[in-house]
Amino acid sequence: MRSILTRKIRLPAVAGAFYEGNAEALKAQIEWTFTHSLGPGTLPKPVIKGPRKTIGLISPHAGYMYSGPVAAHGYFQLAIDGMPELFIILGPNHTGLGSGISIDYGEDWETPLGIAKVRDDVAKEIAAKSGIADLDPLAHKYEHSIEVQLPFLQYIFKNEISIVPITMMMQSPDEAKTLAKAIYDVEKELGLDIMVIATTDFTHYEPHSIAIKKDKLVIEAILELNTDKVYERVTSYNISMCGPGPVMTLIEYAKLRSREYEVSAKLLKYATSGDITGDKSAVVGYGSILFSKG
Repeated sequence: MRSILTRKIRLPAVAGAFYEGNAEALKAQIEWTFTHSLGPGTLPKPVIKGPRKTIGLISPHAGYMYSGPVAAHGYFQLAIDGMPELFIILGPNHTGLGSGISIDYGEDWETPLGIAKVRDDVAKEIAAKSGIADLDPLAHKYEHSIEVQLPFLQYIFKNEISIVPITMMMQSPDEAKTLAKAIYDVEKELGLDIMVIATTDFTHYEPHSIAIKKDKLVIEAILELNTDKVYERVTSYNISMCGPGPVMTLIEYAKLRSREYEVSAKLLKYATSGDITGDKSAVVGYGSILFSKG
């Protein structure tokens, strides 16, 4: 008989579509992203107790066959930097389900590589402190943006990872600042070592040359840690970036951390789907950007 104490499991929504659906094929696919000509070029050698200079990462969330080599740049750096106590993973809400800002609660996440534990205590505290986020598993049931980050983390750190998944439909600078402050305050009050992953794809379905020009404008603002400029450029230039909210939240979190030490952002890799497929008529832009101490 199934125990009433058995924890709920959020089953994978896009395994077999965005990434391979069984463990061995998925491991091989992840290794392909690292060794691809657009990837880092070699497999990472994970260091569990590394220097821990990384505080955040912007990573894409398309199918691995399109954005995986770009994403691999960020995860390569995470692997050699060491494992934080907790990953806060912020993604846009593509499905329209759930509340405007939704934090998963009461369930752990499964992929073909195993189970990622959700820290309910942290989720509850962030929701309470923010005043704008709800504890809402419905928003996460079919959402792919956060899910596709997990196999990379599990490949590197096995099943030791803990996460707090947060989806955002409300994506203004004010909401980003409020959520970032809640994350920062909870981190300090609970004495956690966290890393924030913000997932977004950049320009969607425009010619390769146009996508590069538009995405450069946003990436420049991100590297300046300028939330308002990110929002202004996305709206003024009609840039179809799907996750400005998660990105701005990470920027604001980084600025709060800069009270303690210098923080910088570095572009590790930018490419479009056209660089992978060769079809540059209507592409999606992908970027891997590292936020670190110093």
